[in-house]
Order: sequence, then structure tokens, then C-alpha cells
Amino acid sequence: MSIGNSPEDERPFEDVSEEARPSIGRALKRARIDAGLTVDDVSSATRVRIAIVHAIEADDFAPCGGDVYARGHIRTLAKAVHLDPAPLLAQYDAEHGGRPAPTPAAPLFEAERIRPERRGPNWTAAMVAAIVAVVGFVGFTLFSGGDEGGAGTVADGSVPSTSEPASPTPKSKKTADPKPEPSDSAIAAAPQDKVTVQVRAADGRSWISAKDHNGRMLFDGFLKQGDSKVFQDSSKVHLVLGDAGAIDLYVNGKKIEDDFQPGSVERLTYTKGDPEAG
Repeated sequence: MSIGNSPEDERPFEDVSEEARPSIGRALKRARIDAGLTVDDVSSATRVRIAIVHAIEADDFAPCGGDVYARGHIRTLAKAVHLDPAPLLAQYDAEHGGRPAPTPAAPLFEAERIRPERRGPNWTAAMVAAIVAVVGFVGFTLFSGGDEGGAGTVADGSVPSTSEPASPTPKSKKTADPKPEPSDSAIAAAPQDKVTVQVRAADGRSWISAKDHNGRMLFDGFLKQGDSKVFQDSSKVHLVLGDAGAIDLYVNGKKIEDDFQPGSVERLTYTKGDPEAG
């Protein structure tokens, strides 16, 4: 008879906490299935490409293009499947060496680039040129009429005036009036039948993508610190912010006060009725 602990008590303690915790991809996939969603459903709701959703659920984060964007995708997918993203982000940081610094967004969104922004005709310049031509013609006509009147007076025997004919000052005044440069006040006076969005890189450099309600690309590129862009559409503007924490956002003349984190990727859509509050 042995005295002391039984053989079962003498077995070494086995910590199964790590083994019991599923991987990030497995947890996201399980939550998606429990929510009754397909990969297509999640991709449509989050605008994350299907191939990247499949890769993340297989714990392959290379297609994300960097740790900053992998964290952003994990947060977005977790919210879509009703999962708390904080534990998953902590698990990702522990497995990949901590939270990284923001990296350029170009490798991630290279496939989304469709074509450069197409500029329409400069109707303002055409209208100014037409006004100048009309004013010039009217001035020339008036000036010529004055000369003919003077010639008639000399023929009748009167003494012609020696003073110089008046110069067509209305023409010079109209052509010299510069067109005012657009300013931020134009945002506050944005038409109510359109949606107007201003994006300003206030705290650093950020990649920006903007599309109209038909999915046509309005802008795709980087904004340096201090730069800004204004987008306008009849019903809807879709935005992707590569580093949302560096951006100040104004919609229909009102500043959006969302607490965007540095390095986070945000996909946003605004309509002419936004913001509904604040």
C-alpha cells in the first residue's frame, strides 16, 4: 500500500488554456457560421474582399498587406459577426510582436484602383471667355457708333470735339474681376439636394479612396498633412480611410466627431441627410 498522493494526483498539471482557445481565424469563422452568414454576406457588409476573408479565417494574414491593416480587418470582421474584437486584437498582437506602427496603404488597395480621375471640361473658363467676347463686341459697337456720330457733326459744319473718346471701361472692369477661390465656407453652404464630404489630413499622411453612388471612382491616392479634398454627389459618397486617425471629416457642413484610432482603416458611406445627429 502506498502512502501519499494517488497516481492521478501525481500527474503533472497540464495547462490547456492555450489549446482550448481557438485561433483568430477559427473564432471568426465559428462566429460567422453561428450568425448564419456566408463569406459573401460578410464581404458585402464589410467591403473586405472575399479572398481576404477566406485567408483570415485560415489564419493567413499576408494578403492584408501589413499588421495595421490586418488589425483593421480583424476588427471589421469581428463586428460583422457580432464578436468582441478586443480579445482577438490582443491575441493578434501577442502572436505578431505587439501593435505595429502605421504602414503605407498602397499594397492593400492596389486592386481597388480602377482608373485615374477624369476631369470634365472647364465650363467656368468657357463662360468667362464668352462674356469677355460679348462685352468686347458691345464696346466695339458703341465705340464705332460714337465715331460715326462725330463724323456727321463735322459734315454739318460744327467744330468736332478734341477730347479723347471714353475708353470702354465696363469691358476692362468685367475682365479684371477674378473669380473667388473656393473655401471651406462653400462646405457650409452645400446644397441640400446633394451630399458634400470634405476630407482633411490634419494629423499626418493618409491614403483616401472616394466613390459616388454608382461606384465610379472620384479620388484614389494619398493626402499629405494639411491637404484636403471635397467630394459631392447627388445621393451618396463612399469613403475608405487608410489611416482614419489622421483625418478630420466634414459632412454637409458638420464635423464628424467619431473617435477614429491612429492606423485604423474605416469604410464609411454618407448621404445627403447625414449626419443625423451631432
